[in-house]
Amino acid sequence: RLVRAYPHVPGIDFAGSVLASDSPEFKPGDPVILTGWRVGELHWGGYAERVRVPAAYLVRRPDGLSAKQAMAIGTAGFTAMLAVIALEGHGLAPEAGPGPNDVLVTGAAGGVGSIAVSVLSALGYRVVASTGRPELRDYLTGLGAAELIDRAALAAKPTRPLDRERWAGAIDAVGGATLATILTQLKYRASVAACGLAGGSDLPATVIPFLLRGVNLVGIDSVMCPRDERLEAWRRLARELPLEKLDAATETVSLGEVPTLAPRILKGAVRGRIVIDLSR
Repeated sequence: RLVRAYPHVPGIDFAGSVLASDSPEFKPGDPVILTGWRVGELHWGGYAERVRVPAAYLVRRPDGLSAKQAMAIGTAGFTAMLAVIALEGHGLAPEAGPGPNDVLVTGAAGGVGSIAVSVLSALGYRVVASTGRPELRDYLTGLGAAELIDRAALAAKPTRPLDRERWAGAIDAVGGATLATILTQLKYRASVAACGLAGGSDLPATVIPFLLRGVNLVGIDSVMCPRDERLEAWRRLARELPLEKLDAATETVSLGEVPTLAPRILKGAVRGRIVIDLSR
């Protein structure tokens, strides 16, 4: 359990305007975003009309990005961009060198996956989306996926330490055997950014892909991410994420509807992003 004290106000993200500030960095009226810093977990969160937080937790909302769009991105989209930046930092580029150049995104219909597919496609990568929801093919191809594969193809524990090279890079929100399988299929010196564990926290892998192919397993933490990296990620999201695709992947609900979302999330019946509009 992440929340240990009640009563509690959840909500790990919020966007709005500054009402009052003791910090020289912000003044009343400034548009701001918060993700992470354990807000909504250790600290009361964003399911409220007014929130008080340290100024260091905030970033200024980039020009051209509405508050609703910022929250449609939220922690999930912010995490996806951190993963893209990490892969690029380890050499990923469109059509980078010989061999396979596909980039894999697992959990592609979820929050992280949807943003990752959109951003990678917009940057010129050929994106392969892994999902267990084939009925969302049109949704994922609309976001920019060039190909879909069934998540079952990656979900079994690897039987060999190395498989054929398939991926120039990968963003994995599943973990477990899926991540282990990806490691066996990465192109020489390619990288996978790990940012989720929907499939479990165990990693049934060997060191062979690291030793014989020089692959990289890059961990992505968006909660305590340093401020300069946060600013860069949000700048790039505002510039590189196709906002029309973001809007198409976003559902808006009222605060009163939040309790009805939990069963849908647990059943895997939510696609893309959900924004809670406190003015409704």
